[in-house]
Amino acid sequence: MRKIAFTKMHGAGNDYIYIDLYDSPLDFDPADLARKMSPRHFSVGADGVVLILPSSKADARMRMFNLDGSEGKMCGNAIRCVAKYLSDHALVNKDVITVETLSGIKTLKLFKKGGTVVSVSVDMGRAVFTPAEIPVLCDGAEMVEAPVTVLGKTVKMTAVSMGNPHAVIFTEKVDELNLAKIGPAYENLSIFPERVNTEFVEIIDATTLKMRVWERGSGETFACGTGASAVVAAAVKTGRVPAGTPVTVRLIGGELTITVDSDYRVTMTGGATEVYQGVYAYDEN
Repeated sequence: MRKIAFTKMHGAGNDYIYIDLYDSPLDFDPADLARKMSPRHFSVGADGVVLILPSSKADARMRMFNLDGSEGKMCGNAIRCVAKYLSDHALVNKDVITVETLSGIKTLKLFKKGGTVVSVSVDMGRAVFTPAEIPVLCDGAEMVEAPVTVLGKTVKMTAVSMGNPHAVIFTEKVDELNLAKIGPAYENLSIFPERVNTEFVEIIDATTLKMRVWERGSGETFACGTGASAVVAAAVKTGRVPAGTPVTVRLIGGELTITVDSDYRVTMTGGATEVYQGVYAYDEN
């Protein structure tokens, strides 16, 4: 049995367990730790575990593991919390920082109140619609509003990558969807060889969207930063919202502001909150 110090943080309700390895070695299996720490009611409880590590290319590096132990490439809500941690704990003393991820290096701008980071703006990079880069199996140059049959129902689906694969479906009354029932079927669609995060989106007005998300490896989460980015990129692609305009995305856990330029470069702004710190008794057996 060993003791592992951690910090619980969330961005719009998308909560992760953060482990500071900035000056310490990684000498445990993070996938196993994520599976053991993430279950709610029986352990700490979270959408997964995020490691904060040193980087030779950026100010810091993050690795994220979903609650099933699978490693994700990028999480927009988690990276904001990483930036807050680095600043609030004086590991990096800058207002603009860089964080290395499996989806590349991301640049983040910090907004502070009383010396503490309260929100973060992230350059999420460009949304990608090229099937091979998502990846998704389809015949066309893009998969935009393509008919896909899931559980006997045909929906119009747009596939987009924000460094991880997303399937965006514009629909109505998202609050009434039974995601626990339908989510796994979308996540494991055979056309997505690496599985997929699925966003169900309701148009409120020209600059406001409501979204629920089923994340691969985690199930329904209160928020998903890459998902919100993919949703607004898909909305711009399909002419539902204008490019270059800040769009409010309402999620179960709060709101994110997403701007997608005409070249599909995405900027996301949202809060980052530290909830508590603790020590976990980790049984490696």
